[in-house]
Amino acid sequence: MKKDKKNHLDFIIDKLTDSIENTVSGDSFQTEVSTFTTKDLKQSTKKNGWQFNWKQELINNSREVYKLTIVNNPDIIQGLISFTIKSDHIYMDLIESAPFNLGRNKIYEGVAGNLVAFACKVLFQRGFDGFLSFTAKTKLIEHYEKTLGAYHFGNHLMILETKSSSILVEKYFKNV
Repeated sequence: MKKDKKNHLDFIIDKLTDSIENTVSGDSFQTEVSTFTTKDLKQSTKKNGWQFNWKQELINNSREVYKLTIVNNPDIIQGLISFTIKSDHIYMDLIESAPFNLGRNKIYEGVAGNLVAFACKVLFQRGFDGFLSFTAKTKLIEHYEKTLGAYHFGNHLMILETKSSSILVEKYFKNV
């Protein structure tokens, strides 16, 4: 049996917002998270500037893949997340903001935070105690400690515990 390769994640939490925020106007836009499907693959390819192979995530039966969109604008994907439900927690396999939400000229802030908050929301819904884990690139370990309240568990493993997970869910999903 082929062992899944652990991706060292390098997402940036640019801002923890109420949903996502336009970088020019400062306007906030409510978001929704829904299941990523094969129909969505056309706009999330490497050719379109996406870093990861989301088709591979979709065909991996052990993973759940979701897309973040703005309410009433479901055709433009703002970001994607893939995670695995473990026996006692959720492991975040991949997370990526859309290419137009990266770098100096990004359109929206808060995408990555929104997706991590969604994973935290799912883990509470599934009856876990708020534990989310992921593998981080070395240079971002301190960033995740400061922005997400994650703990560096050793090597590259990061863990969000109940308190940090609850704060994120409350920030992004206070109306749910």
